[in-house]
Amino acid sequence: MTTDEALAVPLAELRPALEAVLMVADQPLDQRALASAVGYPEGEVVEALSALAADYDEQGRGFELRNVAGGWRFYTREEYAPIVEAFVLDGQQARLTQAALETLAVVAYQQPISRARVSAVRGVNVDGVMRTLVNRGLVEEAGQDGEHGATLYRTTSYFLERIGIVSLEELPDLAPHLPEMADMEDELAAAAQRDAAPEVPEPPVEGEK
Repeated sequence: MTTDEALAVPLAELRPALEAVLMVADQPLDQRALASAVGYPEGEVVEALSALAADYDEQGRGFELRNVAGGWRFYTREEYAPIVEAFVLDGQQARLTQAALETLAVVAYQQPISRARVSAVRGVNVDGVMRTLVNRGLVEEAGQDGEHGATLYRTTSYFLERIGIVSLEELPDLAPHLPEMADMEDELAAAAQRDAAPEVPEPPVEGEK
């Protein structure tokens, strides 16, 4: 028995090895990448992949293994696509919290805007809420602030779709109810100066020593 034969993975272990790799892949993998991952010759990897695909079809699994554009990947079986679509949409349609709605309004009317500025407008930290809005596809990154280098955010086309408008110009006229950034910065600067100023003692009341 040669060294290669002694180290070869038995065929019975090849299929689960391929399944394990494909389960965590975020893009289709070609036969060369899969062969390298499981340490098995490409020819036998292709045979094992074809056998796995046939087994899934015969068993009527909810997923299938397909070779698309030269890469192998798991896909939802077509007849179950409506169920998966409903599941995904239910998650996207979950109601936003009041905090998320307020934060989204600030972004919509003041965009592009940094998280720090949104926090200043709302008076609370919005890091977690902004992550939720980004994950929901309602807000996205829009470059960086040239002055401070902070990441800027704007609403997405999905946001427009969800509220039923074509462009931001169709937003209701709510901007006057939000503080102007320049005015807000002046107020914050004045407050900071007041906090930094030394405390002046009050003059004694007449008659007191």
